[in-house]
Amino acid sequence: MTLSKNVEKKIGKKVKRCQLLIEKDAGTQFSDEPTECIVICNAGLSTGLQQEALLKEALTHGPVSWVLLPPGKSYSFLQCASKQSAEAIYTALHGICTLGQDGAVLLLAFCLELPLQAHDPWGCDLPPGLLLEHHFIDAEMEKALLDAAAGVGQLDETGTEPIATLRHRKVTHFGYEFVYGTNNVDKTKPLERKIPAVCETLWRRLRRLHPQLSWHVPDQLTVNQYEPGQGIPPHVDTHSAFDDPILSLSCAADVVMEFKQPSTGRQICVDLPARSLLIMSGESRYDWTHGITPRKLDTIRAPNGGLTVRKRQLRVSFTFRKLRQDSRCVCPFPRLCDTAQQCVEQVPALLECHAAQVEAENVHRVYNEIAKHFSDTRHSPWPRVEAFVRSLPPGAVLLDIGCGNGKYLASNGAALMFGGDRSDGLLQVCVERGFNVLQCDCLAVPFRDESVDACISIAVIHHLATERRREKAIAEMLRVLRPGGRALIYVWAKNQEANAKKSSYLRQNKHNNKPSPEDAPAHDDTARKVVQVERMVAAGVTDCTLPVHTNRTQFQHQDLLVPWKLRANDSTEKSTFLRYYHVFEEHELEKLCLASGQLVLVESYYDQGNWCAVLEKKGK
Repeated sequence: MTLSKNVEKKIGKKVKRCQLLIEKDAGTQFSDEPTECIVICNAGLSTGLQQEALLKEALTHGPVSWVLLPPGKSYSFLQCASKQSAEAIYTALHGICTLGQDGAVLLLAFCLELPLQAHDPWGCDLPPGLLLEHHFIDAEMEKALLDAAAGVGQLDETGTEPIATLRHRKVTHFGYEFVYGTNNVDKTKPLERKIPAVCETLWRRLRRLHPQLSWHVPDQLTVNQYEPGQGIPPHVDTHSAFDDPILSLSCAADVVMEFKQPSTGRQICVDLPARSLLIMSGESRYDWTHGITPRKLDTIRAPNGGLTVRKRQLRVSFTFRKLRQDSRCVCPFPRLCDTAQQCVEQVPALLECHAAQVEAENVHRVYNEIAKHFSDTRHSPWPRVEAFVRSLPPGAVLLDIGCGNGKYLASNGAALMFGGDRSDGLLQVCVERGFNVLQCDCLAVPFRDESVDACISIAVIHHLATERRREKAIAEMLRVLRPGGRALIYVWAKNQEANAKKSSYLRQNKHNNKPSPEDAPAHDDTARKVVQVERMVAAGVTDCTLPVHTNRTQFQHQDLLVPWKLRANDSTEKSTFLRYYHVFEEHELEKLCLASGQLVLVESYYDQGNWCAVLEKKGK
């Protein structure tokens, strides 16, 4: 089809407008000459474009190596196998193919390269603990299993499931009913229908292939029949309900299953051939979700290394599980663990009851014990904090609440500087250095209302055990500030890798200075090292247990105990002191500060592994 000159002119203007937006948004460098890279300027995930539909159109005109649909964007990219194939696809689709929003024609352009953040879900190793056994059963065994499942009667219609994509899929259960929505079972209601005896052959074969698995014979089986276009949402089988591993046997047809790790955002596509067995154990079982996108075409790797599409056919899956006896999971993967989440959910209520005790025991007492060692490690001011203090005009009054060893009290000789802290040991360091300090609690500052021009609170508020107490600390800063006065607050961030850069805290662990998983060799598992989570009683209150953080690693919880190791005089052994912290999520500090309505947020930023806020008190 040939476009008229008038249509070409109109389309050209639209493409130019799109190019300006995409260049600004993604940094894409466009080319007037044909290249191997094509930008679909007006269609992407946000417009409803589907990768399979795009590939189906493109592959009829030339091979494609890679498709990139950036999340939430109205544009996408094709990496073609050659410049010739890119030209053929461009000629066939540009201004002609109607895959745009509401049937609009696609607008194409050439670019020099795809964005650097492009991630190939096919170019990764399998998640740790995920094993795929091709040809696990033969055609005869496949028929025997399908006959055994069909022998109990027509598969039940799942009409009660709450997720629309699961409705009308045919399913039957053996041993116990797997309850969709909760991904659990009711142990008090075993079914008369037991796992077919023909499955015994599977266990013997599996033991021979993988003797290292902590193996138990399954007592629950779910058989699902998937028509083309049906799928199952990303999920993890409830940790506390089922043992490790979980098995999925594919019969009758192939399908692509997606694995996603919420903690890292990584996504891996796994092609499951008919008669293959997927074994989900360890990290892949506990820390990754798995699901099947509802569609009639799957994108798969082509034999030549590019991409192609494959039509789905009727598939039957056999999922085998073993019920956990104690109904409590002890895995080291808390993000998706229901047992860990229950503990986390109980923490705020427990801290509400015992906040003062926790702070007295796991903050104030600890800092008194470690004062000298702590001060010796806190000698260099952070540049942005020092810049804030130095910006104060001559004669201004500054109050450093939680001043520690007073390292900021010498940053501005023209201002009047005061510091306050709870720790006797740290205040003694300040006195020896000649600073103006007093002992006080950040919840009750002994200064008159509107008596200071500026306040700083550096690494203090995260030691308060409840949101109400954190709000009170900010309210005290607000009270002593004069109208127009400014405050600077730093709190420890839960995310120690903001902006894709490891914080100085993480970099002190030499293992964290190795290449990231995207750059590391396939065999290097350093970045995926599992951190075991220990829980300890806080403040001697037996019902208030908090996770103990492993130093120099990414935080897994918000309320936790962080160890400080101190060697006593002439001793080879170190004592461990546990400090309470509430590490902050992004934007949590801003919301806390603005709750009163009397502060204006001047600036917020991330610095040294902390979330930071510069605030100004509103005038009267």
